[in-house]
Amino acid sequence: MSNLQLALPGVLADGSIEWVWRDDFEMSDVKRFEHATVMRDEVVRAIAPRPGGVYVDATLGAGGHTVALLEAEPKARIVALDRDPAAIAAARERLAPVADRVMIARCVFSNVRDQLERLGFSRADGLIADLGVSSPQLDDAERGMSFRREGPIDMRMDPDEGETAFELIERSSDDDLANVIYRYGDERRSRRIARSLKKAVAAGELRTTLDLRRAIVRAVGPARIGGVDPATRTFQALRIAVNGELEQLERLLAALSDVVVEGGVVVVLSFHSLEDRLVKRAFALPGWCPLTKKPVVPSDEESAQNARARSAKLRAARRTAIGESE
Repeated sequence: MSNLQLALPGVLADGSIEWVWRDDFEMSDVKRFEHATVMRDEVVRAIAPRPGGVYVDATLGAGGHTVALLEAEPKARIVALDRDPAAIAAARERLAPVADRVMIARCVFSNVRDQLERLGFSRADGLIADLGVSSPQLDDAERGMSFRREGPIDMRMDPDEGETAFELIERSSDDDLANVIYRYGDERRSRRIARSLKKAVAAGELRTTLDLRRAIVRAVGPARIGGVDPATRTFQALRIAVNGELEQLERLLAALSDVVVEGGVVVVLSFHSLEDRLVKRAFALPGWCPLTKKPVVPSDEESAQNARARSAKLRAARRTAIGESE
């Protein structure tokens, strides 16, 4: 495959993006970043990229969906967004041999409209958003997103922005913390867990992710429910709250009509019932024609190969003129 022209961003002091074009990437320069791409083929079929089309990968991650779209249509162009600098660094290398038009920006995906305008695009022909946390983020102990590895109680997707999960726990009242755990984790024992976490903070016993899990287990016991670790829901809730994931999704969904052309397709992969509910509601609004009556789920084969894909739900919709029906 020929060399690729890749736009690499540098973030200036004022937060703006400085784009540097490089065309000297070779296949031999690429170091593979292993990460399973969820429902790869289903995403490509829904987006159906066309030559010359501009598509947004709103959650670049390791670049799997961007690679899939560009392999399906090499003459498409991709605007790829992510707030995780580690993901961007890995994706730059992975994308080198498969794309000839990729523009990467470090930002939250709710800023997609601003990024398109900054690059000179009025709208995109389609958009994919793969929500939730990636395997590399979970597997890196320093990110603090997993209760299976000891690390700081951080959980931020962008390690340079916002408060950590520990800071959220420390500043929250018992009631506020319980509400976070219940709302984002659907954890019915949220009040007991919140009290236990606050006691651990006061005693200086909450320093690492394993300390956090121990405090949760003290509140609810070590029993696993249906094979699920008792800390799962609380860790999920804290991560969603720290990263403002639902608020970011709401902003993205509200902006889609100004981002995607009529006839363009939006695909969202969600991993949480609250996310799926927001997407379903947005795609039912005037100006959108749902392409999936029910969410598409991974095949049995994919779920067997990638356990983290099992909770994924894919919804797709085509933008139409308001009042138009199909």
